[in-house]
Amino acid sequence: MKPSAILLLSCPDRKGLVAAISDFVFRHDGNILHADEHADEGSNLFLMRVEFDPANFDIPLADFSKHFSPIAEKFEMQWRLARSDYRPRMIILVSKYDHCLVDLLYRHKSGELVCDIPLIISNHPDNQPIAEFYRVPFVVVPVTKDNKAEAESRILDLITQNNFDFLVLARYMQVLSNDFVQRFPQRIINIHHSFLPAFVGAKPYHQAFTRGVKLIGATSHYVTEVLDDGPIIEQDVIRISHRDSLDDLLQKGRDLEKVVLSRGVRWHIENRVLLYGNKTVVFN
Repeated sequence: MKPSAILLLSCPDRKGLVAAISDFVFRHDGNILHADEHADEGSNLFLMRVEFDPANFDIPLADFSKHFSPIAEKFEMQWRLARSDYRPRMIILVSKYDHCLVDLLYRHKSGELVCDIPLIISNHPDNQPIAEFYRVPFVVVPVTKDNKAEAESRILDLITQNNFDFLVLARYMQVLSNDFVQRFPQRIINIHHSFLPAFVGAKPYHQAFTRGVKLIGATSHYVTEVLDDGPIIEQDVIRISHRDSLDDLLQKGRDLEKVVLSRGVRWHIENRVLLYGNKTVVFN
């Protein structure tokens, strides 16, 4: 597919917004391919994603800000411009469970996740053979209750050296410190093995089994300082019954987790997610 430019913006909702943006692209000889918008009445906030063909655009995309700024200032916009042909660098953190890691690596190899994976970091060596099969560098950073700060410092060095764009916690079973999380707002994606906000914290399937629920779910979300409380990108559920054992819940849950995480990662890569407050708008 030909590369496109993607404009994402949010601002107070006012008349003339769509017209101003469309006219700007038209006047500079761009061709709008997709346009999606959402107005949140409760906060009077307008959010929009505009994807356009820049092949005949009469200003370099590098100079887009200079020409678009008067419109952005007039409507008090927060905005950014992305390119579909930019391959973001995704670093994966994982522990022993391999289902989410394998799914991400397969989808990357098949071309579904258009990004680069320069590194996998784990606190256990178990998944090194998988990384070697997919030819992705793998580094073990052991974590104990006594070396958490040291381990995080090592991880920070590794991701900085590899010039990453975002992190994915593919069942990384360690809680990152507030200091670490605050460094990378909206750049860490986690998979939680429950339908948040239900069953936060450890062993949610055990909690669900004890409670006797009829649906279990999985949630991909951005990581914030509050555990399992970040803006939700994607969720899905599967029905269970009284006949299902705890092991059945664990197996069905793993099937959900890998799909929900991959969807969230893909939408992040494709610049389809806009955040406001603790919510997201996902333009599919």
